Amino acid sequence: MSSYRRPRVPGATIFFTVCLARRGERRLVAEIDALREAVRHTRAERPFDIVAWVVLPDHLHAVWTLPEGDSDYSTRWSVIKARFSCSVDGGSPRPSHIARRERGVWQRRFWESHIRSEDHLQAAIRYCWMNPVKHGLAPDPAAWPYSSFHRDAGEWGGGT
Repeated sequence: MSSYRRPRVPGATIFFTVCLARRGERRLVAEIDALREAVRHTRAERPFDIVAWVVLPDHLHAVWTLPEGDSDYSTRWSVIKARFSCSVDGGSPRPSHIARRERGVWQRRFWESHIRSEDHLQAAIRYCWMNPVKHGLAPDPAAWPYSSFHRDAGEWGGGT
């Protein structure tokens, strides 16, 4: 078994990719209210700032900034994923999910990249905004409803 160690940097800004267990599903946009509630509830208990966020049908990208002195983003993702999973139909989990008593909605792991410069931050934000365009889901970032683009476009000059 691999022993992956995640960086622990208090107050870090981090880019994340989190995927459903079954790629190609539309569960995240179909159940967007459940996802929003899972995030809202988790942020109330374990605060973090959302710098950028985009939800696609089967995965999402986010840029978070953790509070000073706090480096525990793994627990936040675990709680968000669990809350969402409990609020939606799990479908038919794989045998490996059943053995671990998981509902099988999410991939177990997620990908993260700590933001190390202003250029890296701007690239991560742009990546979030442009991802629906890249996947052919929208002609431009403004046409995709599940994105922080709508909250921030004026501040960043349109984002494209």
